[in-house]
Amino acid sequence: MLNYQSEVNSADGVIKENQSPWSSINPEFVARMKLQNRFKTGLDIAKYTAKIMRKDMQDYDLDSSNYTQSLGCWHGFIGQQKMIAVKKHHGTTAKRYLYLSGWMIAALRSEFGPLPDQSMHEKTSVPALIKELYDFLKQADARELRHLFKALDDAKAAGDEVKAQRAQEAIDNFQTHVVPIIADIDAGFGNEEATYLLAKKMIEAGACAIQIENQVSDEKQCGHQDGKVTVPHADFLAKIRAVRYAFLELGVDDGVIVARTDSLGAGLTKQIAVTNEPGDLGDQYNAFLDCEDISLEDLNNGDVVIKQEGKLLKPKRLPSGLFQFKKGTGEDRCVLDSITSLENGADLLWIETSTPHVGQIGGMVKRIREAVPNAKLVYNNSPSFNWTLNFRQQAYDLMVEAGDDVSAYDRDGLMDSQYDETELGQKADQMIQSFQKDAAQQAGVFHHLITLPTYHTAALSTDQLAKGYYGEAGMLAYVQGVQRKEIREKLACVKHQDMAGSNIGDDHKEYFSGDAALKASGEDNTMNQFD
Repeated sequence: MLNYQSEVNSADGVIKENQSPWSSINPEFVARMKLQNRFKTGLDIAKYTAKIMRKDMQDYDLDSSNYTQSLGCWHGFIGQQKMIAVKKHHGTTAKRYLYLSGWMIAALRSEFGPLPDQSMHEKTSVPALIKELYDFLKQADARELRHLFKALDDAKAAGDEVKAQRAQEAIDNFQTHVVPIIADIDAGFGNEEATYLLAKKMIEAGACAIQIENQVSDEKQCGHQDGKVTVPHADFLAKIRAVRYAFLELGVDDGVIVARTDSLGAGLTKQIAVTNEPGDLGDQYNAFLDCEDISLEDLNNGDVVIKQEGKLLKPKRLPSGLFQFKKGTGEDRCVLDSITSLENGADLLWIETSTPHVGQIGGMVKRIREAVPNAKLVYNNSPSFNWTLNFRQQAYDLMVEAGDDVSAYDRDGLMDSQYDETELGQKADQMIQSFQKDAAQQAGVFHHLITLPTYHTAALSTDQLAKGYYGEAGMLAYVQGVQRKEIREKLACVKHQDMAGSNIGDDHKEYFSGDAALKASGEDNTMNQFD
């Protein structure tokens, strides 16, 4: 909690200690600048937000309705606007985070131009985006506090002590826009040392939560594409430990590690696990390999052989040199991955699925919780899912199970708009609306996120603007579709000069130069049209 008057008194004491050389320094201005720059370093942010996230995890353990949410970001302004919107519409940022998506960095932030989600982008862009996001969130703090300071000044100038007291209380109770960021480190961008070095940079930039996946780093694929290749557990656990060491070295003792398993959709492995005795973790990993019986006499040059339960087995090897797992073992591998990760240092799980199905997720979590009772998930509410079709098909199947007449519906064609207002369509929409709540309470999902929301909203809004602006509507397309809505919805960014920090700069000029300050916010500033 901030305390405006305490900061003023503190600054006043320092100024008086330095006597006449500092006599022109205003302690109230010093206090304002300090409050507008509360977080001095990324580590300050990481330590602050880690405590928030740990408290939220405890709240969820006590009551599963206390789940958390986030939206993916690819630019600082996007993250800033999300948190400004959250405070505007919901009054608090509590239990609302941001997600930093590796997919978005690859597609939108790489110096090579748009890239697929295969860890080909510069790894330095990951901590750079974390820092950028927090720079914009801190600027949102500075801007909002500046408006509160102005309200305090106006109340004092008018001699209204009640309003002045309220303004100071608003300053003291100010809630920062700085929230936890769950940051995607992909598969670690190399070996465990490379993972550790990158994790340090991410934490130093402000990350309190790092998400890492069990794919092979140089074979990494997007979680919703084919061709995914997993690593043996020992390799993955080494990277989890590397991230934990990075947190501890930097003093973020309660940093959060999210262990992601892609095993549900990954049918391949690059290497056979090392095993020292029957039943150990390496042996369990190898037991999922698709093998055939073989004798020593049948061996050919280059064949690989393993021994399980007293038998020689030959894992099936593809022309790529990769080994394949047995069909239908994905869920069992996910459960083993999850238990192993939680028992070896991870705090949260991420299970990448092919469809958003509460029953499927809950079934796996139930098995995981037999070994780790407080297991919790971060779940990707991915735009890669066709949510409408998936839930209409789920609704269809539930209607069939209940004995309802479904003759009016074509299960394979349920995306058609003719079903929008039907009983099935409305039931599916209700299921989509309650998905996050249901998954939190029935499937152990602590955190729901959408990885790529603003990738799609930017595309859609730009499409609509371009359609009208370059067509007959001309300027009306922008005015009607954008600016008029901004004004009526009271979006702060309609005053884009203020949003960019122009008024904060004017304040500083006044602090430094007094009446001689040349300010941009005079009567000829066209932003005044939006007052």
